[in-house]
Amino acid sequence: MIKKLTLVDAADYFGISKEAIHNRIRRGSLESVIENGQKMVIISKEAKVKTTRSTSRAKTPDDRYYKLLEEQNRSLQERVSLLEGETRNLRDQKELMLVQEREKIEQIYRDKDEQLKTLLTTLSQQFILNAPVEIQEQSVEAVEVEMIEEKKSATPPISLKKFLKSSKFSEKKQAKIRAKFKKRAKKDERIIRVGSKIYVEPSKYDYSDLI
Repeated sequence: MIKKLTLVDAADYFGISKEAIHNRIRRGSLESVIENGQKMVIISKEAKVKTTRSTSRAKTPDDRYYKLLEEQNRSLQERVSLLEGETRNLRDQKELMLVQEREKIEQIYRDKDEQLKTLLTTLSQQFILNAPVEIQEQSVEAVEVEMIEEKKSATPPISLKKFLKSSKFSEKKQAKIRAKFKKRAKKDERIIRVGSKIYVEPSKYDYSDLI
């Protein structure tokens, strides 16, 4: 059966655009006539079947192409996630190494201080031996008190997060305190900043002005 359709109706009939109908007319795969000043497309059953098959063949490569793109995109996303995880691990390892190096340096200074104190203690003892008994007792007591206080302050730094958690502040209060510490980190010698983490020494310093 043959029928005649306008360009718009023909486009709807085949499920393609109006421009595609024009192209097919130019290529000769569709026939057309002019009736009453309007171009009409001649449609036959064979043209419908032929066009449908052609459209199906055209869509198949596009489906494979889109599927390939989706697989490549999924693979790239997995790779990005893996790289982000490795970057976080490297950053954490770097921060840990910096903290450990700082602790080693501080331990070296503490050892040097101990050596110096031992030397001073020896010299003091020699001096005390030649002093009156009352002065000897006072000097020995002063040296012992100083050594005890120094041992108390030898506690290594802890993270601000751990410090606040042990203080049992509310989440809102902890957020305000962390903001204060970050703001003061660069110019306050009591605050140690390693990368994005902040450490404190509560056994050595008083932080009541920031809490």
